Amino acid sequence: MTTPPSTPDLPGQDFSGDVAAYYEEFRRGYPPPVLDALRSTFALDADPTAGDAALDLGCGTGQLTLPLAAHVRTVIGMDPTPDMLSRARAAAARHGVRNGLWLLGSDTDVPALADLLPARLALTVIGNAIHWMRHEELFRALRPITRPGGGVAVIANGTPVWAQQSDWSRALHTVLEEHFGHPLAVSCGTADADRERYAGALAAAGFTDVRQSTVDYEGELTFEQLLGTVWSAVPASALPAPADREAFAARLRAALPPGRAVYPEHVRVSILTGRV
Repeated sequence: MTTPPSTPDLPGQDFSGDVAAYYEEFRRGYPPPVLDALRSTFALDADPTAGDAALDLGCGTGQLTLPLAAHVRTVIGMDPTPDMLSRARAAAARHGVRNGLWLLGSDTDVPALADLLPARLALTVIGNAIHWMRHEELFRALRPITRPGGGVAVIANGTPVWAQQSDWSRALHTVLEEHFGHPLAVSCGTADADRERYAGALAAAGFTDVRQSTVDYEGELTFEQLLGTVWSAVPASALPAPADREAFAARLRAALPPGRAVYPEHVRVSILTGRV
């Protein structure tokens, strides 16, 4: 697989060790209107005996898997990084989520799910992970294992912190380029052109009623949250040693607009859906 745009645009998809810890602590969650949109679009059923199954592909540490569990009978979290899955499973236990199934795997393993599922999927959700996947092949593989009325939701959970239209984001972008030594690829699947490409691929795979909706809200980040979000997006092979992270933090703090305790951001969650 060729490397899609990512934070430092470095090869690899290894978000293990400290990166998984940063991911669990600092990645944005999903506001309730996002879950409401998924439930209504796909008529999700949480009946404990006859309800739906949903797949969170590229689930990470469970930011979307855990709230989705309340709306279906069974939720499957699948991720290629064992450390991500172990943290998601532990978070499920802490929050009393007992209808989760955790599988080690990636988009190329989806065809094998057909032999494991007791029924077709009501929903496959992909939150901030589609840029790591062969999306055209994935959508074609999902179509036959999705129930009528069900479908796929490709979610972009806001613009990356280094690509926003604010003075602090531009300063962060500059520091990151200096640190990694080359221009950043900033999209991570969130740009308008990316969303149009995924929409076309959904339609080509046989999904209908392809549409995009948005959920907007205002947020703010402390310096610690801003820094943790950056490290959560860096493959483990590129994560600096702890002492070097401290030096990076000092350079970043010096580059950011002075006198601020928080850094405001407008978050737009884009929900691209296609149905069977």
